[in-house]
Parts: sequence; structure tokens; C-alpha cells
Amino acid sequence: MRPAWNLDDNVRVSIEGPRMSRNTVTRRSAIHGNGVFAARKLPAGTEVMEYTGRLRTHAYIDKVYADTVESGHTFLFTLNERYVVDGNFDSNDARWINHSCDPNCKPYIIENEAGDKKLDRIVIETQRDIEKGEELTFDYGIRLDCRHTARLKKIWACRCGSPKCIGTMLKPKR
Repeated sequence: MRPAWNLDDNVRVSIEGPRMSRNTVTRRSAIHGNGVFAARKLPAGTEVMEYTGRLRTHAYIDKVYADTVESGHTFLFTLNERYVVDGNFDSNDARWINHSCDPNCKPYIIENEAGDKKLDRIVIETQRDIEKGEELTFDYGIRLDCRHTARLKKIWACRCGSPKCIGTMLKPKR
């Protein structure tokens, strides 16, 4: 079992790619480690960047990252039922976007029009207007199949600081 971000209902089909611009800067974050910040005011609905990394099958990820559930850290992002984007390799600054229980961004899956699952992409979009200098965040939606013990919740503790913080990045099992 390995942790990965999940996007259950955030699927779109688009023929257009994300508008990649110099909307962001990466620097140290008060939430955790590095963070991504708005370099200018970003209106709601702005496609900020694509989440990139090496494309892996779920079977490969399960084999290689099986023992990482207790790390409290992941750059794995579920792309679709076949693939995971592994942000540990060939990634960009999107991997530094931190979790928040009250996020200002939301990731979307852009499905390939021809149905080629290898060509699906993950795009991060603003949910509301974001001020220059504000840290970009989204809800990681981490679901683990194991029991969510107090110890595991502490390992996956949320540090977002929001009044809406639930204290953990883990989502309830279905």
C-alpha cells in the first residue's frame, strides 16, 4: 500500500493544454518544506501548472513504494485507473504545492480525447482569486486502505493552519 493523491470526481476532457506561464515562484513554506506561491494576482479558474513526473503503472508503484505509508510524504499522484504520475522523477514545481484543508486550488485530470490513458494529464487550477505572494494549496485527498490509527494520523498530520483544518491529510476510507 502506498499513499497517492486521488481525484475522484475532478475529471475533464480538453483538447487544449494548460496555459503555462510565470504565474508562480517556489520558495520555503510556513506550511511544510517548499511551497509554490502566486507571483502575481491569479483570478479564479486560472490553470496554474501541470503536475508532471514519470508515468508509472499502479503495479510498479505498489511494488516500489509499498513500504512508504509511514513516511508522511508522497509525490505520487493517481492519474487514472492504469497510471500514477511519480513526481520523484522528471517532475516540475507542482510537486511542491502543499496540502490544505481549505485549499485555494484544485487539481483536474485532463483526459486525452483519443482515449490514450498515457496522455492524460493533471492540471492545477485556482478555485478562487489568489493574491500575489499567497501560497497555492490543494487537498491531497489521500486514502489509505489500512486502519487510520492515531499514530498514522500523526505521521500524516496536516500543518495547513486553517480554521477548517481536520488535523490530518488522510481522508476516510470509502
